[in-house]
Amino acid sequence: MNQKVLDEKSKEFLLNSIRDVNDFPKPGIVFKDITTLLNNNEAYKVLMDHLVDRYKDANLDFVAGIDSRGFIFGAALAYALNVGFVPIRKKGKLPSTTVCEKYELEYGFDEIELHLDAFKSKEGARVLMIDDIIVTGGTAIAAANLIKKLNVELVESCFLMDIEFLGGANKLREIAPVYSVLNI
Repeated sequence: MNQKVLDEKSKEFLLNSIRDVNDFPKPGIVFKDITTLLNNNEAYKVLMDHLVDRYKDANLDFVAGIDSRGFIFGAALAYALNVGFVPIRKKGKLPSTTVCEKYELEYGFDEIELHLDAFKSKEGARVLMIDDIIVTGGTAIAAANLIKKLNVELVESCFLMDIEFLGGANKLREIAPVYSVLNI
């Protein structure tokens, strides 16, 4: 697989296109608002061109996007790579038979799910998982476990941004390879 990483100038450009929102969703938190990257056509193009370049030779069959911002990057990337897109949703959002995975939050538990037949159209499917930001890793680890339950190859887990000091990417690396475009 192409191990291409983004050059420093492009990384700085993308970081500068992301807005910090202080004290959201609660005091003391600095929220990384990617909507300012998404509505900047040049920044979004830099990001998506990089992802296409990184994964164009990975022989992927599917891109699986985590609810909900992973859908934004995942669907566009799947289209550009001419592969299928599979949504990993919050519990109760998928209409057919699903497999679920529970994960812990700082204040309780949540669940995500995947259609049981999400990858059935391709025996031995190669899957890329994608989301916007990895923080503590709970959702991403649950999503990776779901993908692996369906007996496909999780080629890599990709994130726009890794909030490194919270350690989520390191925990996820115990399950699957991880690539983050930006590390902060």
